[in-house]
Amino acid sequence: MKRLATYAAALLATAPMHSCIENDIPYPVVECRIESIAAEGLAGAPSIDYNRGRVTLPLLETTDIRNVEITDVEITEDAVASRELKGRFDLRAPLYVTLSLYQDYQWSIEAEQTIERYFTVEGQIGSAEWNIADRTATVYVGFEDRSDITITSLKLGPEGITSMSCTDIPDFNDSNLTLLRDFTAPRRIDVTCHGRTETWYIAVEYTDVKVNFTGIDGWARSAWLYAEGLSGSELGFRYRRAGSEEWTTADPASITVDGGAFRARIRGLEPESEYEAVAYSDDDISAVERFRTEAELPLPNCGFEEWSMPGKIVYPYLSEQSAYWDSGNKGSSTVNETICEGSPDIRPGSDGKTSAYLCSKFASVVGIGKFAAGNIFVGTYHETVGTNGKVNFGRPFASRPSALSGWVKYTQGKIDRIDRQPDGMTLTTDDFDQGSIYVALGTWTAAEYGGTDQSPVQVFTKEPSTYFDKNAKDVVAYGELMLNETVGEWRRFTIELDYTTTSVVPTHLIIVCSASRWGDYFTGSTQSRMWLDDFELVWD
Repeated sequence: MKRLATYAAALLATAPMHSCIENDIPYPVVECRIESIAAEGLAGAPSIDYNRGRVTLPLLETTDIRNVEITDVEITEDAVASRELKGRFDLRAPLYVTLSLYQDYQWSIEAEQTIERYFTVEGQIGSAEWNIADRTATVYVGFEDRSDITITSLKLGPEGITSMSCTDIPDFNDSNLTLLRDFTAPRRIDVTCHGRTETWYIAVEYTDVKVNFTGIDGWARSAWLYAEGLSGSELGFRYRRAGSEEWTTADPASITVDGGAFRARIRGLEPESEYEAVAYSDDDISAVERFRTEAELPLPNCGFEEWSMPGKIVYPYLSEQSAYWDSGNKGSSTVNETICEGSPDIRPGSDGKTSAYLCSKFASVVGIGKFAAGNIFVGTYHETVGTNGKVNFGRPFASRPSALSGWVKYTQGKIDRIDRQPDGMTLTTDDFDQGSIYVALGTWTAAEYGGTDQSPVQVFTKEPSTYFDKNAKDVVAYGELMLNETVGEWRRFTIELDYTTTSVVPTHLIIVCSASRWGDYFTGSTQSRMWLDDFELVWD
């Protein structure tokens, strides 16, 4: 790779998408990329999407999006950029660039910025309604006389660098909010930051709705309830199974209040059942809302009892038609190695007869080969390409468990094989390997992630850009367990799932277990071993 200086050479016309242009000259195909980027005023690490040819810069709310300084860019070695990429740019719209070597590739650099804004008043009902494009904010109250309103909070711009003014109240600012009281009509607020002034309008309106639901998300044994009521009043929920006469009041400790908006998670429900709920604000009660809980979906072969060996390869299933789990055995079998198989070493008290045994190895012929991490995963092994493998992760799964539980033993080896370094790390043979178990729920599609409808997320070990990304936009929930020491006796574990949203129902489940965490990079220890037994999904 090389650092990007100034590239202003004239280039051939580029394709209108991130793909190589057809070329009759038999040039080699070298995909040109932005490999890394640095900028001032970022809230986190930049995101580089190689598949879409897109870089996303997460900006702090105090960063001027019209004047973002990109300080460093690295592109594919010997590639040429159609424009200078270091300097200051207005990133309200994407910055487009063509990278060229033997073919042309279209890339974009975009900015994401979230500015926290709030507007609350005494006696408001629910939370403020925002129209960022029109620069308006509206709150609702349950009384018609709006000539003497008390503002309790107001923030319309970036923290610490924004000033507010009101033309007909000279002394008004963020320290004197009480000076602005009459809201019989919307009020104009001038908001200044970065040397520019924007005009906002804030309004207080009357509503005769005192409390109402804004959403209900029914899971298998719990439900998330969302409502709006009068701020400062007693806010809560009652619920019952459909057909029952008796209501249960949600535990007040479970209620989270934000102004007049409030929410709670109620537990102890039955799967695939109808329930009713009401929200209340003091003595005011909402209309009855009805919802249904999800099914508790099974996790097939969760005790790792089903194994077969129709030829030279060991499979974690009895037949391809019943397959749910798979491993890298298809790849390692090319050099007569098995990295996943059934073991009679089972956890104490198990009703089964076998566990899954994962064994990391250097898979080779006459010393030529690659490190292979012992692994088992939900999905299917797709194919071997040279010394690399393509695997498709995931199986259909439309429900929302709370956690994954199971049993594990682990022997930690010292790293003795290093092919590639994991991103941001420098491992040596003085370091120890790590085992890993991770579980994810998401809405991935084969069209976007390269797999199949059944197992949509394809990982190609030769291509790091395809490696599973727990922060990808289609991840609904994620949890992981890293084993950084030897676990000599069977140990029970529970991996809690952290949901990015409570309202999206996933389409697929992924579970990946590896005796060597960095196996995708062909790096780890040939002494690492992992045993797994009796997995189960936790639903409350």
